[in-house]
Amino acid sequence: MRYYGHVIRPPSEAYSLIVQVMYGCSHGKCSFCGSYLGKPFRIRPFEEVVEDLKSLSPGEKNRVRRVFLCDGDALALPVRRMVELLDLLKVELPHLERVSAYANAHSLLRRSPDELAEIRAHGLSLLYLGLESGDETTLAAIGKGVTVAQQVETCRKAKAAGFALSITAILGLAGRERSLEHAQATGRALSAIDPEYIGILSLMLEPGTRITAQVERGEFHLADPLTLVRELREIIANTDVTHAIFRSNHASNYLSVGGTLPENKEALVRALDLILERPERARLKPEAWRAL
Repeated sequence: MRYYGHVIRPPSEAYSLIVQVMYGCSHGKCSFCGSYLGKPFRIRPFEEVVEDLKSLSPGEKNRVRRVFLCDGDALALPVRRMVELLDLLKVELPHLERVSAYANAHSLLRRSPDELAEIRAHGLSLLYLGLESGDETTLAAIGKGVTVAQQVETCRKAKAAGFALSITAILGLAGRERSLEHAQATGRALSAIDPEYIGILSLMLEPGTRITAQVERGEFHLADPLTLVRELREIIANTDVTHAIFRSNHASNYLSVGGTLPENKEALVRALDLILERPERARLKPEAWRAL
């Protein structure tokens, strides 16, 4: 497979075949994100994607169980191209079980229910979407370009079409000033979406991003690690879902916790309360060990 630039994938797609169908992100304006800096958005020529898939050896094709479509927003592909690609994957990969992709609210807003249902019917089944925050002020500050209500609407539309959703939120994204509002509102937004998977990351400063420049100018004040633990606690406490696998095991986090909501909600909140009550006993990850 040929790849252009730095390729990003969710941790859970570590053993998937990564198929690059586009370059960059169709939005590309979030203040915290450095994933696609210097990588202007464009759709990769479909012929190249076909060549890459057909060039895999029979042994490689037989080993593939999962495929992840990248870069930042595979749903930006025209519906016809997406359907062609999904059909090709089924032909070329005989043991394929799942196809997943990043998506953003902008592309989901543009897709009709019928278009989403068609894409789902041809094999794309899991979408990773960055909610980032359920707080309107924070979303506006980071340049997300959509409201909380729009994100909830698009996620519900995707669920109605049959997609499973993996939703991410970012600790520390509101800085010190709106930490509590950000965390509590994020829990409420996750409740409204009711996803199958919830992943929590922590803000990390990347060179060249707008938020890094804001920190350097003293305009954005970073939350300390224990404040991020409190945010994690508040997100969980304010999240009421039907059934979701919850993880904060991303490399950016100071503390990894995991469980199933709502079954493990009370236990997770109690464990985080104990850490906040006795922070000297907390085994938080050293700064040098954090990564994206």
